[in-house]
Amino acid sequence: MDESRMGKLREDNEIAFLRADICLSSPESFSIEEKARICEEMSSSNKAIEDAMRADFESLEPEHRAVLLDALCESGQMTSEWWCELLLGKTPEAPDDILEP
Repeated sequence: MDESRMGKLREDNEIAFLRADICLSSPESFSIEEKARICEEMSSSNKAIEDAMRADFESLEPEHRAVLLDALCESGQMTSEWWCELLLGKTPEAPDDILEP
């Protein structure tokens, strides 16, 4: 994915979470419909980023997917299970689960 598209996804996500922070600081100022819309924006912006990450991952050659997944799992950012679920849709039982397109 190009940098501008990912930048837009991040910006949308940051705005959604900023709105949530504002709502949390003054919940009485927001209607239930506004609160629901804020929650939906948070959820949809997270999903858009995850979908983009998954699409980028799937566009890689199988060998590169395995190397990237190993690096992400060892990064200390999130758990190995989280990365596998996000990028593969499941926890791999064997290396072939990653290498198979």
